[in-house]
Parts: sequence; C-alpha cells; structure tokens
Amino acid sequence: MIAPVGRPAGPPRPPITCRYHPSPQPWLCCCPAGRRGVRSGGDPVLHTLDAPAVRTWCQLALRALGQAREEIDALNVYPVPDGDTGTNLYLTVESAAAEVESRFTDPADGPAPGLADTVRAMARGALVGARGNSGVILAQWLRGTAETLAEGGGADQLRAALQRAADSAYQAVAEPVEGTLLTVARVAAREAVRAGDGLAQVADTAHRAARDALRHTPEQLAVLAENGVVDAGGRGLVAVLGALADAVAGQQPMGPVALRDDVRAVDSCEVHVRPPGPGHPAFEVIYLLDAADEALPALRERLGGLGDSLVIGGGDGLWNVHVHVDDAGAAVEAGVRAGRPHQIRITHFAEAAARAGRAAERGEREERARAVLSVVSGTGLAELCEQAGALVLHADPDRPPASAELAAAVRRSAAREVVLLLNDPELRAAAGAAADQLREEGVRIAVLPTRSPVQGLAALAVHEAGRRFDEDVVAMTSAAGATRYAELAVAEGESWTMAGVCQAGDVLGLIDGDVAVIGTGLDEVGTSVLDRMLGAGGELVTLVLGDGADEALAERLVAHARHRRPEVDAVVFHGGQESAPLLIGVE
Repeated sequence: MIAPVGRPAGPPRPPITCRYHPSPQPWLCCCPAGRRGVRSGGDPVLHTLDAPAVRTWCQLALRALGQAREEIDALNVYPVPDGDTGTNLYLTVESAAAEVESRFTDPADGPAPGLADTVRAMARGALVGARGNSGVILAQWLRGTAETLAEGGGADQLRAALQRAADSAYQAVAEPVEGTLLTVARVAAREAVRAGDGLAQVADTAHRAARDALRHTPEQLAVLAENGVVDAGGRGLVAVLGALADAVAGQQPMGPVALRDDVRAVDSCEVHVRPPGPGHPAFEVIYLLDAADEALPALRERLGGLGDSLVIGGGDGLWNVHVHVDDAGAAVEAGVRAGRPHQIRITHFAEAAARAGRAAERGEREERARAVLSVVSGTGLAELCEQAGALVLHADPDRPPASAELAAAVRRSAAREVVLLLNDPELRAAAGAAADQLREEGVRIAVLPTRSPVQGLAALAVHEAGRRFDEDVVAMTSAAGATRYAELAVAEGESWTMAGVCQAGDVLGLIDGDVAVIGTGLDEVGTSVLDRMLGAGGELVTLVLGDGADEALAERLVAHARHRRPEVDAVVFHGGQESAPLLIGVE
C-alpha cells in the first residue's frame, strides 16, 4: 500500500552538507557520507590552524572520546576507582564543542568567527562543562592552548600552545602526580618542539609522543601497574591530540587516527566502580566559582587543608573547582569566602558505588512504567513514532542532541524503564554518557543503537509494553537488526567514496552506512539501491520521503520493486526529514 503523503513536491532542497564535518576546508568531507569515513579531494594538509579547523578538531575529539568512553571508564583506577573518567572527559569536550558550534551561526546572521574567538569559545565551554578531576585538568589544558593559539595558528604557535597547555595543566593541580594526563601532556609538548617545520608535523609528533608516554604511565604510577592499565586521563588526551592531528592533516582513507585503537590496555570494557579505600575522603565536590584572581591563593590553601585531588582551572574571574574532602560543607563554604560558587555538585563516593552495584545487580523486578523514546528529525517521522506509542525527541538535523538533552528527555518521560531509539549511529556516545547518568538515578534504560529511522520504526512495530522489559528489548533489537537500511543524499562537492569519486550535485546511494551507488538522478540511484538490497532477499520495503521530495518518486520505486519481486509488500511515508531525500528499509 501507499500511505497518503499529503504534501506537494515544492522546490528542490539545497545540497546536504555533512553535519559532522561542516568546515569549508577543501580536504574535509563535504557530503553525508563524510561522517562514515569518506575523504574529500583537494590539498590534504593545513598550514595554518583556522577557526573551521578548530571546529573540526572539537567534533573529532568528541567522536574519539565517545568511541573510547567505555574503555577509558574501565581504565579509571586513579585517583578514585569510580569508573567515570571517560564519561567526564566526553562531557567536558561535549560542552567545548557546543560552545564552539554556537559561534558558527547562519552567515546571514553575521560574519564567521575568527580563530581567537573560536579557541576562546572552546576553552570557555570546556571550563563550564568540566566534570571530575580529569575533566577540569583537560579544560585547563585546552585553555592553555587557546591562550597561545588566539595569537595565531602556525606551526610555531602550535608548539608554544602545547607547552603552555602542559604548564597550565600542571599549575591547576595542587599536588601534581607523574604517570597521569599531566605527564602525557608534558611529553607531547616536549617532542612537539623537536618536530619538523609544518603544522601537520607538529600535531602528528605530539600525538605520537603522547601515545608513547601513555604506554609508560604504569612505570610511573604504581596503582596503574598493579591493575595492569594505563592512565585513564592520559588515554583521553591521546584521543584529543589524535583529533587535532586529523583536523590539521585531514582524515586518512582508513579512518581518522583519533578513532584508531592506539593504546588499548584492557581486555574488556567492563567498569568496576568501587568505593575509595580507607583514609580517602568520602566526597567529591565540584563547582564553578566567580572570584577575583587575588582570592585564589587563600582558596587553594583552605581546600588543600580539607582534602586531596584539588584542581582549580580557569581564569579571568571564572573558575572550576574540584576537590575530594570529608566535609563537603566546608569545601563549599571555602568557595563562598572566595566569591560566588554555583552549579555545585557533591558526590558521595560510597553511595555512588552502591548505586552502581544495585544497577548492575538489578534482575527481574516488578513491572515499572515504561516508555520508548525515539530521536528523529522531521514532523512526519515524529508523528509515525507517536502513533506507535513512542515519545519523541525532535533532533535538529544540523546539531545532534547532546547527552544532557537526551538525559533530560528521558527524565521528562517520568518512566522507570526506558527504551531509547537513537536512529543515528553518531548518537551512540552521547546516549552512552546519558544512560550512565540515568542509571545512577535509578532509571532502567536500554539504548538500542538503531542506525536509521527505518530501523527505529521496525523496532516500534514489535514493541509490547506488557512484556517483561528484557524480553521487549530483545524483540525490538532483533526487529531493528533484521532491517537493512539505505538513504539517498546529494553531494555538495567532489569527494572520494567507497563507490568512486563523486562530484557536486551527484546523487549518492548509501547502503548500511556506506556509499554504494553514485548517479545523477534520484530515480536512477534509488532503483539501483533497491535492486541491490532486494537481491539479498526481503519481504517488506519501507520508503520514507524527505522534506520536499516528490511522492511520484516513491510510486515509481514501489512499482519497480513489485515488478522485480511481486511478493514484496511496500509502504510509503512522508517523514519530512531534511537530512536525506529518501530513506529505504528492507525487512
């Protein structure tokens, strides 16, 4: 059957730009396939770091930390084995990337930001959003880079920025310890001084030196050697430096170096959260502080006398304070005496460990109120999900929801059991970070990594609220996994793809995330994609038209599918998504 579309065709949509590499730099991907590892043609080397490259650096760093988040959490044994370093670093960089993104408004709203404004936005975003010990240190490291890069983005400035970053990170920590992120930063900066003349050589040398330094951290910190791991914070900095190397040199055909398995020192990503040992402070206190620079020495002295793991980052009147203490009230009072503390977060380590243990051990329990939350863009898709009984989080096609937005949407559901349908592979990291926070609050949540809205619709079709939670999740996961997905997109510029070189205006057919067909028209490419997908079998074809797509396109594709495979059923929906003219699902 063909569902009513109810909308006229309208004017053609402008070419779709990859939202994960929106930089106009010619070597970065310029089509939707870019987020899947496609590299564009053109000069692959950047000679001066500019604002778009910093934007790309933040985006790649977020992706890299998202991919490594669980691994880094599992590495977390120092200073407290609370299994959250990867999540904290991810949230810190997520805040930095969001602040940078806010500077890149529509060209009609004003001129594009310059390098100085962009790196300062990166530093401020990281400072405001910093979480945990390592997050505050990383935020101060980013601030150090920004202070120098604001003056220029050449190779010499990058060398100086890396040194300034390492010095700033050391200065932020009351009692620096070797074998941590600090050591990795110092070695990277030292070796960058000896690098070649080019910007790419400096970034690549710093990244390689950081990897080597990370491997030696167990030799410098006994607790790492005892647990057979490298330092968690240092592992995060390696990812950030790898992202910088990618932003400067462009993605390699085999994928960005920041996303490769540079140093993996754990056999699994199982996170064991344990309360601190005897003699360790009971609370983690972290807050933002509005205070004059002159107030900081006295604050450091007061907090240093209350506990350990003291890190204070920031400057220019805004600071991020982190400390482990037994008297949380006294730590906050010290902030009040220095200035105005706000966004205060206090964590009781033993209680957090107990919550994590209860969540891990939670077996079959009584039925709880359950919700399914689906992340989609497009009014038609939203209505389809709502009709199937799901709550909807509307996603901006140009700005994927951050972990905080996902967590807030789950909280609004007021459900104790939640199935989260992502419908986009790029949301997995943010969803993982959000799920960790929600589980600590007692929410039972399952993240289904659906990679396309058509997989989300397939999962919703078998959802039954009356089933036990685990059984429902298994059924929905199975239905999504049995649905192959594809999409049509329009290339904005020349790019290298798995199917060859495409030119601006070419129609791309992506099957299961990879470019499989390049053509000149939607009908031609859509027909080819359908043939390939049905060649592997299938009983039901789902077509979801994008905003402005012609209903006649779907009718022609349905006719072609039925001519080729008379036994195949087909259904057409108007999704209204801007990200792709057509989504295809085959079950």
